[in-house]
Amino acid sequence: MANVQYYDVILKPVVTEKSMELMADKKYTFLVHTEATKNQVKEAVEKMFAGTKVASVHTMNLNGKNKRRGATTGKTAKTKKAIVQLTADSAEIEIFEGL
Repeated sequence: MANVQYYDVILKPVVTEKSMELMADKKYTFLVHTEATKNQVKEAVEKMFAGTKVASVHTMNLNGKNKRRGATTGKTAKTKKAIVQLTADSAEIEIFEGL
C-alpha cells in the first residue's frame, strides 16, 4: 500500500440529493483515495475540519464504467466513497454549510 498522508486521503465532497439529506443526521459523503483505510479517513476528517469527532466510517469501492467513443472502448477510473458519521457533540463541517 502506498504511503498516503491525511491531506491526500479526502479528494472532494459528494454533493447529491441523497448526501444532502444525510447531512441532517451528521453524515457526510466524500470521495477518498482508493487505497485509504477507514482509520485513515477518520484521522483525515478530524485533522482537516477542526472540532469534528468521527463516530464511524463506511466505505464503498466503485468500479469504473465502460465508455465508448466510436469503435474505441475503455473504462473510467475506479473510485472509493466514504460516508462519515459524526458524533452528536461534534462540530458541523463548514464546507457543506452554504449548499
